[in-house]
Amino acid sequence: MLRPILSALLVLWPCATTASAEVAFDKSTLTERFVAEGCDMADFDKDGHVDITAGNTIWHGPDFTRQTEFTPPADNPSGPTKTPYDPTKGYSDYFLAYAHDFTGDVWPDILVFGLPGEAAHVFVNPQGKGGHWEKHAVFDVADGESPDLRDMNGDGRPELLVHSSDIDKPKNAQAGGQLGFAEIDWSKPLGKARFRPITPKSAENDKKYFRYTHGYGAGDVNGDGRPDLLTKDGWFEQPADISTDTIWPFHPGPFGPKDAPRGGAQMYASDVNGDGRNDVITSYDGHGFGLGWFEQNADGTFTEHKIMGATPEENAQGVKFSQLHALRLADMNGDGLLDIVTGKRRWAHGINGDVEPNAPPVLYWFELVRDGKGGARYVAHEIDADSGVGTQVTVGDLDGDGKLDVIVANKRGVFAFVQR
Repeated sequence: MLRPILSALLVLWPCATTASAEVAFDKSTLTERFVAEGCDMADFDKDGHVDITAGNTIWHGPDFTRQTEFTPPADNPSGPTKTPYDPTKGYSDYFLAYAHDFTGDVWPDILVFGLPGEAAHVFVNPQGKGGHWEKHAVFDVADGESPDLRDMNGDGRPELLVHSSDIDKPKNAQAGGQLGFAEIDWSKPLGKARFRPITPKSAENDKKYFRYTHGYGAGDVNGDGRPDLLTKDGWFEQPADISTDTIWPFHPGPFGPKDAPRGGAQMYASDVNGDGRNDVITSYDGHGFGLGWFEQNADGTFTEHKIMGATPEENAQGVKFSQLHALRLADMNGDGLLDIVTGKRRWAHGINGDVEPNAPPVLYWFELVRDGKGGARYVAHEIDADSGVGTQVTVGDLDGDGKLDVIVANKRGVFAFVQR
């Protein structure tokens, strides 16, 4: 059970950490209510301080005590997202949130991915005028559990990195799940985004790419300057010309063990060991165990390097936790290398579901260390043992000191970790 607390109370205290003296965090508890599984940060009211949004609420910086609702609470009288959300068995209408200026007026708006299969909405910032923000459904069927906001077509503006399906609409006999991304028409940014499929419709894809598919990402795998699309099964190579819809060539991985068929969280392509080739970083199972990186060899094959598994013996620091349902790369210690930020999702399928559902919901960063000889390893540092991640973990500078901080929203509450 969650400890009772006034939702408006802000608690600030140093958290336990195994990180070095140069990297430690102060923890702020914004609320212990379940309001969302994801959150983001931006200066929404343009007062010079970064704010945090989770669920239908904005907590205003710098101390996050003042709150405003940018939209009314979700009105769901029944079903899994019945409000107020029940952390023991329910879900939220706010799976992930991304701050971005969609309208070009320099005021950050909020993109919300709801439950998989539901619409993605943009809430338009009223430029400090108060009241609830206008809501626009920009994509009607946003499938998958790890969507993102990334520039996929090279125009310098983001697309909705999300796959889509209409398999639940029996009137369409040709319906099938498809990977791809949703492209925004920036002359009409609040209109419907155009889905750009990269896989064909097929019975096989119906099973592989459905509403609750895990593990999804983008990155330049082959070094041609174009972001490719990553899945647990392999990567899809972006062609030189995507002005029209086309099927992207597939290169099998797989990026994860065969006994973890569900896939993990957000996936990335980045040069881990400094050999000039981008490798793949991923969690293995969003409801099980596993974290690793897959080294790209000169011939384009990949070699697995497990960072953490199901037993303490599989990690150099003896760390192990399950349900890595959110992952982000960021340079946490300022050494120029991208580290991994992830943690345990609390009660993804309730208090009795999945692996170790009631183990401490930990939050970690894994420090990338290179040996200068083509080798690399990750060192585990605990940020906190009583928060975890949701379906999203967000990294950014909350207090303007140039150091990266971490925010999370999940069934434990909403938390900020400010680097000292």
